[in-house]
This record gives sequence, C-alpha cells and structure tokens, in this order.
Amino acid sequence: MKKMLIDQYNRVHDYLRISLTDNCNLRCFYCMPEEDYAFMPNKQLMQKEEIVSIATLFVQQGVKKIRLTGGEPLVRKDAAEIIQALGKLGVELTITTNATRIHLFIDDLKNAGVKSINISLDTLKQEKFQLLTRRDQFNIVKDNIDLLLKNDFRVKVNMVVVKGMNEMEILDFIEWTKYIPIQIRLIEFMPFDGNKWNSDKLVTLQEMLELIGGKYTIAAAENEPNDTSKRYQIQGHQGSFAIISTMSAPFCSTCNRIRLTADGKIKNCLFSSSETDLLTPFREGLDILPFIQQSISSKHKELGGQFSKEFEKIDTNELHNRSMIAIGG
Repeated sequence: MKKMLIDQYNRVHDYLRISLTDNCNLRCFYCMPEEDYAFMPNKQLMQKEEIVSIATLFVQQGVKKIRLTGGEPLVRKDAAEIIQALGKLGVELTITTNATRIHLFIDDLKNAGVKSINISLDTLKQEKFQLLTRRDQFNIVKDNIDLLLKNDFRVKVNMVVVKGMNEMEILDFIEWTKYIPIQIRLIEFMPFDGNKWNSDKLVTLQEMLELIGGKYTIAAAENEPNDTSKRYQIQGHQGSFAIISTMSAPFCSTCNRIRLTADGKIKNCLFSSSETDLLTPFREGLDILPFIQQSISSKHKELGGQFSKEFEKIDTNELHNRSMIAIGG
C-alpha cells in the first residue's frame, strides 16, 4: 500500500515547504515585525544533514513536491549544498526567493533540477521598492528575473496587495505579462504577528477582478487540483495572472501543504497556533514519523481554526502565530 499523510478530513498532504532560515536581507513590513529582528541562533536551526534526512522521510511518506522558503533561503551559507542534496530526492524541487541573490545560484538551481521559481516583488517602482523593503535592491531583482527567463525557468511573481500601498500598481503588473511569459500572483494581505493587518487594508479577489476587468477581457484558466491560486488569462498576453484569495475565498478544502520551520517545527497550516517539534526528538534519535502523522491528523478544517471566513470580524490581537518570516511563508 502506498504511504500517504492524510488528515481527518481525508486531505492527502504531499507538498512540503521547508524554511531554510528566518534571516532575510530585506525588511518588508508585512513579513517582518521590525528592523531589529532577533534571528534564530545557528544551533537552533536544522543543519544540512538534518534537513535532508527529515525531507527524505517525508518523501518516503508520499511527498512529491518540496519548496524552499525563508526568510530569504539564499542568504543561508550552505544553501547551494542543501539545494543540490534535495535535488537528488527525485521529487519536484522549487524555491521562493526575493531574487536578490539568484545570480549567484543559477547553476546550482539548474543542476538540482529546479524548473520553477517564485519571486516576491510588491512594486515595479524603484523608489517604492526601497520604501517597502528598506533596501536599494530593485534593479538587481529585475535583472535576476530577466536572467531566470533567459535560462528557461518558469517564473511566478508574488505581489502582496495592500490597500493604500500598491493596489494602484495591479494594472502595471498585468501589463508586464503582455510581452513577458511570467505569471503574476496577486495575494490578499494576510494577518500575522506584528504586520499591522486590518480588514481595511484588504483588497479582495472580487475587487482585483473588477479592477483588471475594467481594462482587460479576462478568461478563467484551468487550475491544478491543489492550487491555492485562481488562474486567469488575458488574450494576447504571453504571461498570465492568478489571485490567492486566502481571506475572501479560502481554499482549505483542497490543502495538501505541510510547513517545516527553520528550527524544525511542523506547522500543519499557515495559520495554526500549535506547532510540533520534530528537531528535538530527531536529535535524540527518536522515530519522528508518529509526530508527523499526529500533526497532520489533527489539522483543523480551515484557517488553522483561528478565524472564520468573515474577515471583517478578525481581531489580530487574538491571533496566536509567528510572524511570516519565522514561519517560512
């Protein structure tokens, strides 16, 4: 019988997201609570051999896809070695990055069989990029996106849309897809520790579609079975766009994701208040499979059991979670 990780709602979990570090070379407000962030000490992080061993166990339990996240995964000193090692597991390997260091890793990514890369980018304006990230790296990011396309990587650009900050740039991002074969993924702003979320800053799926539909004729595109995004196409555009509607139209019923934080804790949902420590029992030589199975089995039906679909009623003071950078996206 094929091994699988299944929860109490019969959802099969075959997609593992591994955070390599909570460190980052940018300072985006929706991800990091403040500039002077206390990063985890190295001994608290999973080491390379631990990451590979734990990932191998997940693959043996039916995981078919691994995504590396952070923080910024490529600031980790042994990132290249980890990428190469995970590339040998025979599953789809991909990465989410801010693209500031991609030029240093092109060959490593190719050699590991990585074909698709997600880039976090919330503005196409250089001055605003510096304002949002508190770093002057915009041109490097744009150059590295071009570099990825030249090297035949599939590129998805993640734009977190926040009202009053960048929603007026949505059409600029859509126009970008006219001549460039990228997918723009418009992400509804989500509440995490310290990111000052409130429902007034939320631009919903419907509002985005209305804005884009006012200028373009939109056609729905086919989605993959476990997609978190709803895909769309515009006639004559080389690229496409998708919307991740976590707040206004959640997609929990088809969730297949498992998150492993940089300090080796499993989160069965992005919004779960509880975590299961895998690293400590692993270092003690214990079999961690029962911990994994218990965590997946106890997964809530939707949204980590922390809030309802009525996002207007969310009180962020009552949420129990880490900041986005400490979770790994």
